Amino acid sequence: MAQLHNRISRKELKERILTDPTQRTTISFYCYFKIDEPKMFRDQLYKDFTALGVMGRIYLAHEGINAQISLPTANMDAFRNYLYTIEPLNGLRLNVAVDDDSKSFYVLDIKVRNKIVADGIQDPAFDMANRGRYVDAEQFNQLTNDPNTVVIDMRNHYEYEVGHFEKAIEVPSDTFREQLPMAVDMMKEDKDKNIIMYCTGGIRCEKASAFMLHQGFKNVFHLEGGIINYVNQVKEKGLDNKFHGKNFVFDQRLGERVTEEIISNCHQCGKPADTHVNCVNDACHLLFIQCDECKQKMEGSCSKECFDFIHLPEEEQKQLRSGIDKGRNVFNKAKSRLKDLKTE
Repeated sequence: MAQLHNRISRKELKERILTDPTQRTTISFYCYFKIDEPKMFRDQLYKDFTALGVMGRIYLAHEGINAQISLPTANMDAFRNYLYTIEPLNGLRLNVAVDDDSKSFYVLDIKVRNKIVADGIQDPAFDMANRGRYVDAEQFNQLTNDPNTVVIDMRNHYEYEVGHFEKAIEVPSDTFREQLPMAVDMMKEDKDKNIIMYCTGGIRCEKASAFMLHQGFKNVFHLEGGIINYVNQVKEKGLDNKFHGKNFVFDQRLGERVTEEIISNCHQCGKPADTHVNCVNDACHLLFIQCDECKQKMEGSCSKECFDFIHLPEEEQKQLRSGIDKGRNVFNKAKSRLKDLKTE
């Protein structure tokens, strides 16, 4: 029977991809469709994707598929042809990364979940078939020129911080499930306005648009293919670009450069910066923004506490971090954590 899980250490796999000269292409795609047997579908995909050299993160559920992957560029046509043999995915748009270094993923993970986007929706009457209208880049630009249009960013606060569309409203939250009711509440006085929702690749804003319609809103749109597809369309068609800064992505790159503007600041010294890093302390791994100067001074740590920790003997570090649950460890200015990250 074919191996259906990776058995090589992630450290070794990461070292392999960093030294591998193979040109790879990073793409993302999703589709809401009914999957009767997600586990069986998962095992088949794992075998077939492994044969094509696919690496990345894929979630499957009864409601569909959500994938962020990379594969050898030479295998792109074979991959597309294979994917299109799956009827609900035939002709599916594949979002090609805006700023790709070929090192986005180093292992293939395919996981079965309850939902491909955790939304917290319990209402059995909710139906993804009733979703907002797609808008492409050109339509997005036209609609956003209308003062009767509201643009809502359906990404997390740390994604919005480094880059977003002009006049986009942030829904300040750590999770998508928290954002959905918050977005409804924020827009309750503007139900007659045009509402455009957007996210990184389209999967969250598509579900958000369906939720808004479910809550009684009428003029709801969502950006087809999200920021990634928008930026690619802007380049291809020579359109005005209304996105500023960096597009945060959930892989080793942690961001795609869209414009040269830096609209965020280092969480330690306050200087302009938009490079996300994870604290080097294995007992922390906080995701935060750090400039080059602070990175050098703090040796990649997020605080004096972590700086001191990484200089302890390795055995002592292991004992101290034993049993620690880092959970969702993300810097959030809304939680007044800036003072804890200031360098001396």
